[in-house]
Amino acid sequence: MAAPLTVDGVDSSGGEPGLILTDSSGGEQRRPQFGTRFLTDPRQVFQHNAWDNVEWTDEQEAAAKKKVSENNHPLPPEKQEEYDCRANEYWNEFYTIHENRFFKDRHWLFTEFPELAPQCSVNYESHPEDHRDQKLCKEFATLSHSDEEFPGSSATYHILEVGCGVGNTVFPILKTNNDPGLFVYCCDFSSTAVELVKTNPEYDPGRCFAFVHDLSDVGANYPVPDGSLDVIVLIFVLSALHPNKMQESISRLARLLKPGGVMLLRDYGRYDMAQLRFKKGRCLSENFYVRGDGTRVYFFTQDELNELFTEAGLEKVQNLVDRRLQVNRGKQLTMYRVWIQCKYRKPLVQSSETMEDKTSSA
Repeated sequence: MAAPLTVDGVDSSGGEPGLILTDSSGGEQRRPQFGTRFLTDPRQVFQHNAWDNVEWTDEQEAAAKKKVSENNHPLPPEKQEEYDCRANEYWNEFYTIHENRFFKDRHWLFTEFPELAPQCSVNYESHPEDHRDQKLCKEFATLSHSDEEFPGSSATYHILEVGCGVGNTVFPILKTNNDPGLFVYCCDFSSTAVELVKTNPEYDPGRCFAFVHDLSDVGANYPVPDGSLDVIVLIFVLSALHPNKMQESISRLARLLKPGGVMLLRDYGRYDMAQLRFKKGRCLSENFYVRGDGTRVYFFTQDELNELFTEAGLEKVQNLVDRRLQVNRGKQLTMYRVWIQCKYRKPLVQSSETMEDKTSSA
């Protein structure tokens, strides 16, 4: 259920290739993280496809707020209920029409989220101070699901992507990460999207398990037990949920993480170009809109996302705003994008507390 993001011929999913650097150790090319290309001379704006960390003027900020306030009149409740009830239908229609032609593979993921790359220790690479807890973490992971059989249970590194769409994140992970202990799970609200993943020639049931799942249905079971995942990926998917369902959904996902596991997110930020382009009659509630195809989208602030993750018991590793100026050089157009990128980690100390809770409730 990745959100539609293509605008005026520019892939707006965050997949702008940016500068290519060469790793001196082996000559391998790599893309730098966002925030490394700055527009210092406005006359050079069309020299590249995108510019990072673009500062907004006070006038731009005021104009964006004014535009949003003008289109802040929600649709009638019965119309909102219709979009909520038919959400699955709208997403199936979207993927039936576009199949796998709409999105580009997100190879930028390995730069922004090295946790997805080969031989990466999510628990300790970013937090070396927690090496002393490695034994405790492993003991808890063994205790929590040692006797359970589930797809990929014998793997040593488990990644789940929620809202996988047609596999533009999953397949780059499988192609790039050759770790024999890796197993990737992917799910989507749309059964059409999941079927497209499963019928892709690159789908390998020995390394991947795709399934239909409604993130907002917190009572629905996942095919993995709690405390079994190293990484959970949310790329432009949380914004598709009704705001009232976001907290419970994130809290449910947090339970699936191992102690030390991380949740990775990239999604729409407040006053992104996509928000400012909505016309009157598309607003469902404050900062929540419906597109012409019936799919919905919310635009976040950093504080809102921080509250969702910390309320779920996760600790902040990263919470950044990516203000990017995208350029269509052929049409001489400039487009201001605002995305938020987050990493939140399940505390290792939670392992002992959780085991005590399980013991006391047994």
